Order: sequence, then C-alpha cells, then structure tokens
Amino acid sequence: MKDFRQVFKYVWPQWHRLVTICCSVFLISVLYGLSFGTISPLLTVMMGSEGLHGWMNRKISEHRYGVSFYVPDSVELLDPNNLDVAFFLRIAKVKKNSFAEQAGLRRGDRIVGAGSSLTGENINRIPSSKLLRELATAKDDISIVVQYKTLNEPGERVVETGILACGKKPFYADYAQRLLRHVPKEQTRESKKNAVIFIILLMAVVTVVRCMARFYQDYTARKVVHTSLAHLREDAFQHSLEIPVGFFASQGPSDTVSRLVRDTEAIGTGLKVLLGKALREPLKALGLVGMAMLIDRNLTLIFLCGAPISLFVLSKLGKKIRRATRRSLESWAKMLVKLGEAIAAIQIVKVYNRQQYEHGIFHAINRKLLKQQFRIAKADAATSPILETLGMIAGSIGLIFGAQWVLGGTMQWPDFCALLFCLGGAAESVRRTSGVWNRIQQAGAAAERVYFVIDQCPEVERPGAFELAPLKNKIEFSNIVFTYPGSETPVLKGINLSIQAGHNVAIVGPNGSGKTTLANLIPRFYDPDSGRVLIDGKDIRDATLFSLRSQIGMVTQNVVTFNDTIAANIAYGRPGVTTEEIIAAARRSFAHEFISPLPDGYDTIIGEQGVGLSGGQLQRIVIARAIVKNPAILIFDEATSQVDADSEAKIHNAIEEIMQDRTSFVIAHRFSTVITADVIVVMDDGRIIAQGQHDELMQTCPLYQSLYETQLVKV
Repeated sequence: MKDFRQVFKYVWPQWHRLVTICCSVFLISVLYGLSFGTISPLLTVMMGSEGLHGWMNRKISEHRYGVSFYVPDSVELLDPNNLDVAFFLRIAKVKKNSFAEQAGLRRGDRIVGAGSSLTGENINRIPSSKLLRELATAKDDISIVVQYKTLNEPGERVVETGILACGKKPFYADYAQRLLRHVPKEQTRESKKNAVIFIILLMAVVTVVRCMARFYQDYTARKVVHTSLAHLREDAFQHSLEIPVGFFASQGPSDTVSRLVRDTEAIGTGLKVLLGKALREPLKALGLVGMAMLIDRNLTLIFLCGAPISLFVLSKLGKKIRRATRRSLESWAKMLVKLGEAIAAIQIVKVYNRQQYEHGIFHAINRKLLKQQFRIAKADAATSPILETLGMIAGSIGLIFGAQWVLGGTMQWPDFCALLFCLGGAAESVRRTSGVWNRIQQAGAAAERVYFVIDQCPEVERPGAFELAPLKNKIEFSNIVFTYPGSETPVLKGINLSIQAGHNVAIVGPNGSGKTTLANLIPRFYDPDSGRVLIDGKDIRDATLFSLRSQIGMVTQNVVTFNDTIAANIAYGRPGVTTEEIIAAARRSFAHEFISPLPDGYDTIIGEQGVGLSGGQLQRIVIARAIVKNPAILIFDEATSQVDADSEAKIHNAIEEIMQDRTSFVIAHRFSTVITADVIVVMDDGRIIAQGQHDELMQTCPLYQSLYETQLVKV
C-alpha cells in the first residue's frame, strides 16, 4: 500500500475540497443517526400514552441522573386496580456511581415528588409527566429534593426523601425543548396525530438536508479524484519521457501505456471509493452506533462483539484480492500488446492465414486474465456473506439479551425497536463497505505498476554538466564495450573509431553486428559499460543532454510520425520554424511534390501510424524534419529502406546535399548510399574489422566484398 499512499500527494493540495467532503460526511452521519433516532419517539407516541414531551423529558432525565424509568402502556393505565400508575415514576434501572445511586435510589423505587412538585398535606398525588418535567428542566449543577416510595423490610412501601444532584443537560436538551413548544402537551388523539406529523416532517427535513450533503460529498470527491488522476498521468507521462530508452526496450511500450491508462483508472476507482463510500458508510455506521449507545450501551456492545473477527476476515480476503489484481493487470497489459500487435499487422496476419494462430495466443492471454478475475470475484463475493453471517451471530446474541431486558421491564419496547433499527442500519452500512477494502487493495496493486514507471531513474546528467559546443573537430569512440540490460553477451567489444567533422561515414555489416547500437551511443540513448564517446575531446557523459541532442538529427528505419499536421511533423525538431523553411525542407526531401496536391496541403493530418500516406512518402517527411533541424551530426539508420526506386535517387541527392560540411553516420544496405561515403566502417560480431573507402575495402576486406556482391547490389 506504500505506492497507493504516494498518490495522496496529488490529493492533499485540494485540501479545501477535502474539508468540504469531511464536513459533508460528518453531517450525513449525524443526520443519518438522527433519522433512525426518531423511530423511538414515533413508536412511543403511537404505541403508548407518554407523549412526545414526556418521552423527551424522560430521555433528558435518564441522561442527567443515570436512572431509567418504566413507562406503563395503555392497558396498565386503564386497569381499575392500578389507577395510581400515572402518578409516580417507577425506577427500572440505576447506573453505578450515578447521581441516582448516590441519592439512595434503587430499582423498583417510585418517585412521587421532585423539585417544586412535592407531596404534602394539600397534594397527595402528582402526575408523572409533571415529575419528569421537574427532573428534566432543573438547572445544571444544583441539587433537588426527591420523594420516593421504597420497600422496607416487612415489604411495605414507605416514603423517603433524598437529595438528588443534577448533572448537566445533554447538548440537545435546550434545542429539543424549544422545538417541542410547537407540539401540544395534551395527550389527546388530535395531539398524538399532530405529534406524529411533527416527527415525520422532521424526518423529511433531515432527509433532504442529508441528501444535499450526500450530493456535495459525491460531487466534490469525484472532482478530487479526476484532478488527482490528471496530475498523476501528466507526471507519469512526463517522467516516462525522461526514462532511458533501454527501459522501453525491455518492458515494451504497450505495457507502459497500459500502466499509464488502465492502471491509473484502477487507482481512480480506489480513490473514489476511499473518498466516497469508505468515508461515508463507516461514519454513518458510527452515527447509528452512537445513537444506539445513547439508547442502551450494554446491548449495543453485545451486538458489536463480532467486529474484531470481521476486520480479520477483511484483511485476509484483501490480501488475496491484491495478489490476484496485480496478476490481472499484468494480463491486461499483455492483452493490450497482443491486440495492438495483431491489428497493426492485420495485412500480414491475413495474407499468411495466421488468424487462428493469433486467436490462439489471444485466447491463452484472455483465459489467464479470466482466471485472475475469477479469483478476485470469489474473494469479493465471499466478503459480504461472511460479514452477514458474523453479524447475524452477534445480532442473535444481542436479541436474546434484549428480549430478556424488555420482558424484565429494564428496557422499553420502543427503545428496543429503535435500537434494532439503528444497529440494523449500521450493519447495512458495514455491509456496503465490505467491498471497500477490496477496491483499495486493487488500487494498491495498480499503484505499484504505475509507480514502477515513475520510480525508474531518469537519464542521468553528471553534476556540473557543461553545455556542449557544436562539433568542430572530430567524434571518437574509445575502447567502447556495451551490453544491453538483461543480456550477458556484449554487443560492442572494444570499439575504437575516430571520425573527422564533416565526413560522411557509412557503417555496414551483417545483421546483429552492432551497427545501430554504435550509432545509438552518440545521442546517449545508452551509455557504454566501459570506454568513452568523445566530441572534440570531451566526454559526452559530462555534457548536458539538451546541448548534446540539439546538434543531432536522426532518421530511422522505423518511420516515426505523430498524429498531427504534415507541417507540425516537419517542424517537430525545431519549434518556431517558419512556413517557408518547412516548404523548403520538403522540397529538398522531395516531399513537396506529393504534399502540395493534397486538399489541405501542409495542414493535412497524418493519421495514426501514417494512415493515408505510403511508407516512402512518410520517410520523405521524416527526412524533411531532419533537414529543418539543421544539425551538426546526422544519423541515417536505413533511411531509404522504405523508399521506392524512383524516389531513392532523388532522396540520395538530397541526402548528399545536406551531408555537405556535416558529420553523418549512414547505416545502410543500399549500394548508392554506401559507395560514396568518405569512410566505410565494416563491423562483425560487435567489432570493427575494417575501415576505409570503397575501392580499398573491395581489395582488402572479404566480408565487405561479400556484402557488396550480395546485399548491397541486390537490395
């Protein structure tokens, strides 16, 4: 998860949005708990005779004094043998070390007087609603007198008087009492109806506000995610442009593209879940658990006994999902490579009738991906049922205790029902978060792959690197030994070569002899294992990369164009070049003759992989790009390999012209390109075996003679 945590450096700068998200989530959790908390008063009003005012006063009193009161139902109130039940408060439970216990109150005692409402010569009975009001509205941090009936040893009830210290009112007391002034106190059918309507309207208002907070949370979280991903992709792409060429040679460009596109989307899914459901649902569950704790702490703790086991199960399943996700992302990358490869080479696939072969390879990759997806699905699908099973076990134990307490009179039915609703809602919120940890684990696996690219060391410039002046004297290869990363056999073995500035050098040799590798050392696509490349006697590793590459132009065998206009492709190596210079370069490369007839001329868009233009036309555009840059050093790597015979002579003349007074390296098999070179270097098995001019080599070098007689002439 270390790599996933690194993503948050793109999240923290959006702190103002994070504040909005946190405030919205906090409001949602409070209002969600409040929505379920209204169930108890609603049931109390509808099922009993206590009324909304009585219910609120009882809750405040229980909180202040640490005592629970028994609430008689309608049947008990109508019992002719129990008419005085409405004129006392029967204590159902006394908390330890509470003010009620300190005053001497015990379970079963009946409070008959409190505060200013005391029994005496003129008053025998005081309604329980008035007693509750006295207890609930007493000022904080004072003591009031309570009268209560308790059982003495013979079993008779006697009236005792005690001093009851008043605890602080709960934070909601004053607001609730002020709000209840709009509800009639009388316990009539009409007042009950009004009380029910009041509660329902309150629930509606709470729901509307909660849904508005939910909207702001979701929308702001998505803004944070999209902004973070945009910055992550930009940084990852920018860094990938600074990575040495060898990384892409070993990893493959399609794999890197998959990491920067698909894997960042997986990271975005994890962030979206983390800032959305992962933040909202647990806080909703906490809000509901908090409300349940207010109703009955002990019973709530019983319901929560399965939480540690649930967390353990989630961690185990999350690890499995993380491993499977990492493998599935690797399979996705391989699939992307195969798709791009097959579609790009569709003509070759068809003409060689290899459709079934390509399908077989794709089938194997696809099945491997499917296998990993099944593993993810299995662990993901098991999460919710396991949590529900653990929740049901804990809930069943809680129900047993709760039913006993309700039947024993220590807990009221409305409170028990409200507690069940709160815990049920909390369990549902937890169930919704069951997949959150799995999504985060998947995002963590994706982050590993993205940061594998970001953590690659960029091309190195030595401290104090100098600005390399344009080539004036010579280029030297001194005792060069080079081995590709991951290989054990050197490609270049002790190369020593000195090229005078302004000379045209042709490098020939069999395939795999190291021709292109040698040329790639000049712009420092690779650094040699040992030895040095010197320009005017200065090691190019001591120069800045920008100053080195600014004086190098390159035309490769693989034509590279961009999905942009022809003019932009020609001007790619020299931003700010004028239109006249672009056209002049196109004329010199014989590209103007096919560009000008196009409907949009130089503004014609070159499609993906140069669709719409032939290979020879694209190569001439690339040569025009090199001409526009006007570099001191030119590298032509099979530059005319895709040019037809008619264009080759024209391009050869253009190449000869632009190579004048310029140092050029030409890697070619064409006779016309090699024979006129100032110096011809013959390579074999990573070594230079001969160098000189054409006539000299024909006499002294059997390999060159063989190449001339076979490849150079016949190609």
